[in-house]
Amino acid sequence: MAATSDSVTSPYRGFTLREWQQHYRTAPDSLRTTLSLVSGSLSKTDNAWLYLATAEQLEAQITRLETLRSQAEGSLSALPLFGVPFAVKDNIDIAGWPTTAACPAFAYTAQADATVVANLKAKGAIVIGKTNLDQFATGLVGTRSPFGAVRNTFNPQYVSGGSSSGSASVLARGLVAFSLGTDTAGSGRVPAGFNNIVGLKPTKGWLSNTGVVPACRLNDAVSVFALTVADAQTVAHAAGGYDAADTYSRKNPHTAPFALPLQPRIAVPDRLEFFGDDLAEAAFSEALERLRQNGVTLETIDFTPFRELAGQLYYGAWVAERTVAVGAVFEENPEAMDPVVRGIVASGLNYTACDAWRAEYLRAELARKINLALEGFDALVVPTSPTIRTLEEMAQEPVLYNSQFGIYTNFTNLADLSALALPAGMRADSLPAGITLIAPAWHDDALASFGRQWQRSLNLPLGATGLAVKPEEFMVSAPLSPACVRVAVVGAHLTGMPLNFQLTRRNAVRAEQTTTAARYKLYALANTTPPKPGLVRVEGGSAIIVELWDIPLARFGEFVAEIPAPLGIGSLELADGRTVKGFICEPWAIPDATDITHFGGWRSYIQSLNSPVKS
Repeated sequence: MAATSDSVTSPYRGFTLREWQQHYRTAPDSLRTTLSLVSGSLSKTDNAWLYLATAEQLEAQITRLETLRSQAEGSLSALPLFGVPFAVKDNIDIAGWPTTAACPAFAYTAQADATVVANLKAKGAIVIGKTNLDQFATGLVGTRSPFGAVRNTFNPQYVSGGSSSGSASVLARGLVAFSLGTDTAGSGRVPAGFNNIVGLKPTKGWLSNTGVVPACRLNDAVSVFALTVADAQTVAHAAGGYDAADTYSRKNPHTAPFALPLQPRIAVPDRLEFFGDDLAEAAFSEALERLRQNGVTLETIDFTPFRELAGQLYYGAWVAERTVAVGAVFEENPEAMDPVVRGIVASGLNYTACDAWRAEYLRAELARKINLALEGFDALVVPTSPTIRTLEEMAQEPVLYNSQFGIYTNFTNLADLSALALPAGMRADSLPAGITLIAPAWHDDALASFGRQWQRSLNLPLGATGLAVKPEEFMVSAPLSPACVRVAVVGAHLTGMPLNFQLTRRNAVRAEQTTTAARYKLYALANTTPPKPGLVRVEGGSAIIVELWDIPLARFGEFVAEIPAPLGIGSLELADGRTVKGFICEPWAIPDATDITHFGGWRSYIQSLNSPVKS
């Protein structure tokens, strides 16, 4: 629902993080003026908002941010989100602000920021308001709120998706730069698909749930909505991190790849269900064809365990977790709850402790089958939702249609997977279509790497803003993750060479081809199998071709352990001034080696050996 309003239009509508950063670089003293314009453009009659920052609350954040900038001596490098306005789903705490979970009888004033909010504020971001949701985050529809249904940003006759409906709506309309939702069964993905935006559902435990009203604590995840994949990835890294106060927080084991291969192998369900929605089916078929055109190999897999696990979340003992989470409101004042939500929560009383254990055993069994099915694939691609419904249709079948929305989302957290919902073009009825990439836990950055390429290939308008993606957005480089080590390889580990498998079997991913600084000589070493080169730094050397590979941090040591003398890993200087880890050679091996520097790289030298000798 577009904001009606007595408000003014913000000149910063639809700004991406890059544009916000550029704005403050050119106007570093405009913080108050800028945020006043943003705040003044928001309407209290827009039911996507449940609470907007008061002038005093906004000023308190600005004052704190100015202190942080002063401590940084004016530099914004430590504050990458400086002055960037964002929205927060109203089941996430902000100190001094009300938290309602869309249930007025449940409302309380938060004493502290949720950890994710505190982390984002520490990077410079400014909370501008809190957003509507399906009550207690129970639903995928965006209609189960006493504050009214949040309407689809493309056609107000349709649902927005939920439960993070308000966060998706304000982001899609460009009112904020990013927003936070939560995702237990798909609440951070379905609204993204219905509103043409990016929804990053992180690995459980990466983003802390401290200060978040639980829906199902074992399966809850704070999610990120953004206009671009680059922005979603940046925000997730700023918000995430281990939190000892959250008993379900986890440390990244640093074993996952940082990116997908250039030509990934992606799984597709063998049986796809669209519940008679021919337009959704056609849109997904078109998306699959685009994936093939982008170099993706698609292969079908048995989707049975995925489908069975998805059904457990609302039609099994897991629903009792929601009964526990709602607690006192359900027990003492059930009439204060949305009728549909109350019915779902009440059904949790039908299960026994024995049922709960049986459900856990079944979950573990199906999750194992799912993760085994995904072995050998770089990701799974599914429709974000198999269909969409009008508000009128949803009123007639609130439970059935909600369940349909979740068949490609409900299993994800139960199976401990990461997911990224992406825009995929427009249906024939001018509603957005979306796809979701799903991969094992901690593959978030790998999915984002592909998502960036996907978004670039489609070049769709940003959300519902009607604004085109500026070419500069695609030049925003992915943050080099501290969870990987960038290594320069020069010989037998190059792509297609005999030892390249030592990288790929450790989930290493090729980042780029480049050259060293012009300070090296390359030698063909004697008596090595397979043949190997030695790279030596010298005065007056040449630039040598190398490939840069990103190796998961936890796999780097075992890779180095396989390197035989006289080779080792040291620091190499690249032509553009960067310094990376890379192969070096001990000097004692050089007298017996052949200088092949003039070839410019190992591949050219090997090709010369295989070329026929001209008489």
